[in-house]
Parts: sequence; structure tokens; C-alpha cells
Amino acid sequence: MSEYSRRVQVTINAREHEIDCEPRQSLLELLRDGLQLTGSKEGCNDGNCGACAVILEGKCVLSCCVLAVEVDGAIIETIEGLSDGLELHPLQSAFLQETALQCGYCTPGLIMAAKDLLSHEPNPSESRIRHWLANNLCRCTGYDRIIKAVKKAGETIAASHE
Repeated sequence: MSEYSRRVQVTINAREHEIDCEPRQSLLELLRDGLQLTGSKEGCNDGNCGACAVILEGKCVLSCCVLAVEVDGAIIETIEGLSDGLELHPLQSAFLQETALQCGYCTPGLIMAAKDLLSHEPNPSESRIRHWLANNLCRCTGYDRIIKAVKKAGETIAASHE
């Protein structure tokens, strides 16, 4: 670390971390290189693909576009924090059941963006899901199975709250 590095305290996946970061280091670099949380992927590194999406303070953000020093004191959720031990989150289960992935590179970002949507709208329409996920690129599957998976997960989550 350089003389310009800054210590950041952050809660990631319900675990507190204190880590040094460089002023120009992105949140994505902090997650992947600093904490070995490699679920968030570096696709474009300029905010165009969505592969690096995480939940920051309850809102989906692209971690390649957020500086690590900006998250001091924040609460972050990554794909690694979504499951409960061996119990998959309904979104993860639905993606598997609907075969909504192929290479899987975009999947963590899609799931985190969908989690944000379902936290605001438990039963979104197909057009709303498509609009919400428009910033997440998938080059393998097409989007029909992804939309079905998000819809199915929303129904599962809604049923569990009844």
C-alpha cells in the first residue's frame, strides 16, 4: 500500500472488514483482490455489462463504478452472501431450475440486480423485470429463461411471506 492508502471499514455479507485501499481502487477490486470475494465479475470495468452488480446500502450498484473509499461504513451484499449455508436463495434455485445460465459469467450480477428488484417489487411484471435487468448483459442464454427465473423466485419469496 502507498502512503496515500486509506483504511476502510465495511460490512460485507454480514461480516465486518477493515481493509486498506488505494484512492483509485474500485469496490470491485476491493472485493475481488482485497477480500477474495470473486463472485462479482469484471466484465467491462466501465459500467456497461452489470457483471459486477452488488447491493450497497440496499441498492443495486455496479461495483466497478464505485470507489472503495466511498464505501467506508457501508453495508454491502455480494453473491457470496446470498445463500444461507447450503440453502440457496430462491433466486439461485430458480436460475438453476429454469436453466437461466450457461457460462455463468453474468449470473451473479443478474441475480443481485434481480434481488434488488424483488426487494422493492415482490411480484413484478415481465416487462418490469426486463426493464430492471436491461443493464445486465448476457451473451449466452438470451433472456427468456432469466425472466422466468426471476418471476418464479418472486412467487416463491411472496409465498414464503404469507
